[in-house]
Amino acid sequence: MYKGRPVIAIMPLYDEGRDSYWMLPGYMKGLEEQGAIVLMPPLCTEEPELDYFLEACDGFVLTGGQDVAPAVYGEEVSRQCGDTAPVRDRMDACILRGAVERDKALLGICRGHQLMNAVYGGSLYQDLTTERPSEICHRMQPPYDGKAHEIRLEPDSPLSRVLRTEKAGVNSCHHQGIKRLAEPFRAMACAPDGIVEAIYMPDRKFVWGVQWHPEFSYRVNEDSRKIFAAFLQAAGEA
Repeated sequence: MYKGRPVIAIMPLYDEGRDSYWMLPGYMKGLEEQGAIVLMPPLCTEEPELDYFLEACDGFVLTGGQDVAPAVYGEEVSRQCGDTAPVRDRMDACILRGAVERDKALLGICRGHQLMNAVYGGSLYQDLTTERPSEICHRMQPPYDGKAHEIRLEPDSPLSRVLRTEKAGVNSCHHQGIKRLAEPFRAMACAPDGIVEAIYMPDRKFVWGVQWHPEFSYRVNEDSRKIFAAFLQAAGEA
């Protein structure tokens, strides 16, 4: 905490073609508007450096981006798998495990949600269109602040208590998804076709993953703001 405000580390996005890491402003602005101080660590896998951020920061966001490498969940790469970023996989996995061990608040978004499941022993559909065809739109066209489909929230789950509803509309921009849910997690929400859209760790104060993108919709969607606010409230708890 800094002067009563939680300090949040947002994991960097990576552009291999430009040899650069970067950030979508919605991740930062959405949390700043809820009172956070945000920073983006450098892309690295060195544990001493990552340990510094794990000790210094109150919460962590695992961002969207490239596909999670199938090697993380013990599978071969299919033709439908997109670009991967193994350095991101290793960094995010280290931050995830470190945050869980320290019981620090962590929010995974899209790829982050998927990586959480893969790191703890679950598996992913490498491509929903070919492996699990559905009439539900999981990959909408821009703008990304609208509603692509509904989700059904699990009764009495942490997410249902925060949003105070049984159903919600979400945006959606992904072609992978959770196939087998990892043992440490419980589902908080599913799409009408059964795809798991939100997960949490019951024995931690706030380790959540959501498949949709509150960083795109927080300005127009109260539910997105409520998720950010709940995350920051947990991050601010000693």
